[in-house]
Order: sequence, then C-alpha cells, then structure tokens
Amino acid sequence: MAAVIIPYAGWQKCLRLSNPAIDLVITTEVGPRIIRFGLTGGPNEFAEYPDQVGTSGDAAYHSYGGHRLWVAPEENGRTNHPDNLPVGWKIEEDGEMVLLAPVEKGTQLQKQLRVQLDPVKPHVTVIHRITNRGKADAVLAPWAVTVMAPGGRAIIPQEPFVAHSKRVLPVRPVVLWGYTRMKDLRWTWGDRFIQLRQDAAGDGPQKMGALVTAGWAAYANGDRIFLKRFDCTPGASYPDFGCNLEIFTNHRMLEVESLGPVTTLSPGKSVTHREDWYLFSGIQLGGSEDALASALATILSRIS
Repeated sequence: MAAVIIPYAGWQKCLRLSNPAIDLVITTEVGPRIIRFGLTGGPNEFAEYPDQVGTSGDAAYHSYGGHRLWVAPEENGRTNHPDNLPVGWKIEEDGEMVLLAPVEKGTQLQKQLRVQLDPVKPHVTVIHRITNRGKADAVLAPWAVTVMAPGGRAIIPQEPFVAHSKRVLPVRPVVLWGYTRMKDLRWTWGDRFIQLRQDAAGDGPQKMGALVTAGWAAYANGDRIFLKRFDCTPGASYPDFGCNLEIFTNHRMLEVESLGPVTTLSPGKSVTHREDWYLFSGIQLGGSEDALASALATILSRIS
C-alpha cells in the first residue's frame, strides 16, 4: 500500500492510499473523512459537495460528502457535531492508517478511523472508534455514513422466505420515517431485495431502515458495485426501532449507513464498529430479482 500527501478538492493535505486496483483519499484538515473511494483512474464512488469541500475551521457543520462517523440516535448538535478541525494521523507498521480527531467540545467524544487497504484486492477495512472523554456516561451507537455519488441505486437483502406453516413469528423490523412514501417510484419493494434509486428529480428525501442479518448492503452505479459488510449481533439493541442499516436519498446523493448496537460508555471507554468495503466493475445486474440475486451471489462468493 502506498500513502502520499496530496492536495484534493481545495484541501492541501489529504492522504491518498492506493493499490493496483483502487485508491482512496482521506482529509486531514477536517474530519477525518474518506472523501474519495474508487477504481484507480476511475470516478469517485462517493459524493462530493462543491460548495463545501476545501473549507475548514469554522463552527458550522458541513457534510462535505464522502464517508464519516456519526453517533446515533440522531440528535441535532450531538450527532452532527462539526468536524472542521485538523486531525492527527500515523501509519502503523502493518500499513494501517490511523486518524484521530480532536475531542469534541460539545459532546466530549473523540472519534477515530483506522483504515487498512488490501495490498492488491479492491478491499478496504474501516474500524470506527468512539471514545468518551467526558466525566459522565454517554449512551450512543456508532453510525458509519457513506455518501454515494448520484445516479445509482441501493440494494438491501430481504430475509429468506419462510412459509407461514414453518414460522409464525416475525423475522426482522423494517422501519419508516415520517417522510417515507412507499409509493415513491424510487423504491422497489421486492421479495428478495429492497432497492432505492437516487434521482435528482425525485420529490423530496426518502429513508428507511432495517435489521439486516445478512450483514451487507450494496450500491450499484453504472457497471460498478460498491458493497459494504458489517455486523449483526443477535439480541443486541440497535437504534431507531432496531436498525443496523439505513438508507437515505435526496436530490444530490444517497447514503448507505450501518449502525452498531446502542452502548453505554463510561468515562474513558470506547466502542468500535467495523465495515469492510469492496468495489467491483463490469457487473451486469439484469432486470429481474433472479438476475440480481445471481450477480450478487457471485460477488459475495468472491469476498466470503
């Protein structure tokens, strides 16, 4: 893995990690944010906001785009605490990149990202860590938010079909927000997958969440598929009526968000949340759920 300091999107000190297959760019003047992730020489799979990138130091929250670490449940001022200050960083002997943000004055939380890029494969491991630097307990869940570039669709697996004669109890929650319109044409509520399409002409934002026991979600854009894997801990208490995965879209992007269990952090204690990212190209998903299932099964078999 190569790591170099480069200017990017108006920031002067970003870290570029690369292997022969993929590259990513991490901000150090704000964040930390993984602002770019894509095939080497290819487009950024993550969204960037031209009106926000390159800025730093002010007191307002900026989304910037890219990938960020939040805390759930969502609370204005706590979840979206500004991350506009420089971050510390180092490279471990095994090549892992460690990025540490300052302690947040408003929350007394400190966020860290540990990023490990596979030497050859299109695979990145991101360990999210939140530490309570305050004097009182903090109740929270780590929330990893990936802001995808426009024009694609999110794909969430449904639970396997079980006949009523075999099981009468529910298998998982599917959670809706007050502004979720199930008839919105951006949604496809299928038997095997739930899909949400990003559309610049869409009528307002849309969001849903679920407990995804399969532990993965994907975003297809063109012939490329971004897939993230995450844990589903049996019996754990997840935020938002039990969601470990949420998707949100508006006119300029779509977010694929995984969440860890709700945790009570005593002073000095930390919680971690792992995601594994994969990126594939030349993928034809087809127009039916069977074709989609076949293509995704091939991808999943390659990374299992």
